[in-house]
Amino acid sequence: MTFGIIAAVILIIIFSVTGMYNKLVSFSVRVDNGWAQVDVQLKKRFDLIPNLVETVKGYASHEKSTLEEVTKWRSAAMSSKTPEEAMENNAKLSRAMVNLFATAEQYPDLKANQNFLDLQGQLKDIESKIAFARQFYNDTAMKYNEYVMHFPSNIIASIFHFGQKKYFEIAEADKAVPQVKF
Repeated sequence: MTFGIIAAVILIIIFSVTGMYNKLVSFSVRVDNGWAQVDVQLKKRFDLIPNLVETVKGYASHEKSTLEEVTKWRSAAMSSKTPEEAMENNAKLSRAMVNLFATAEQYPDLKANQNFLDLQGQLKDIESKIAFARQFYNDTAMKYNEYVMHFPSNIIASIFHFGQKKYFEIAEADKAVPQVKF
């Protein structure tokens, strides 16, 4: 009788640990999938940027530093090795893109160019998709992080080295409300 109780307790512990481990793996895979979705949208963004830069270059050739900045951060973002590095480089790319569009505002002919307007529209659409994918990633990272921190799954997470995932956050500089002056 005692042996049966001990065996039942051991089986319950084994099944509980296995269940928690499998849930951690599932959550981790969902977070990785969420990042992959962000990555797909970022790739589309990276593919559009050279066309946009070339279009602006034709009108604003003397705005060399702005164009170089966009190109530099696009390359850095594309060659990022980790999600954290990609998040940081993409934030810098976003700021460079804002500067590029601010530069474009100074050229009335460019603002009326159909190719530029099409590229700007496509980029706007992709930025919207990136925001959605980033939200999905952050939601899955939040669920994963909660599970990693909850007791008793935090013990299993610690044993099997499941650490918390970083959120895709907006840089402080990008949180400021833009000033519109006439």
